[in-house]
Amino acid sequence: MARAKDPVCKMEVDEEQAAGQSDYEGHRYFFCSTVCKRKFDQDPARYAAD
Repeated sequence: MARAKDPVCKMEVDEEQAAGQSDYEGHRYFFCSTVCKRKFDQDPARYAAD
């Protein structure tokens, strides 16, 4: 089971159970909720920098 950190809220997420995912600048990001995914998609540079 692969784990990732939601770049918006910093919550640890199981990649297989993630509420969503987005690709940005060659990296794939996983999200705990559709709210976090929407925030990331609106301004990915803000969250990918963290």
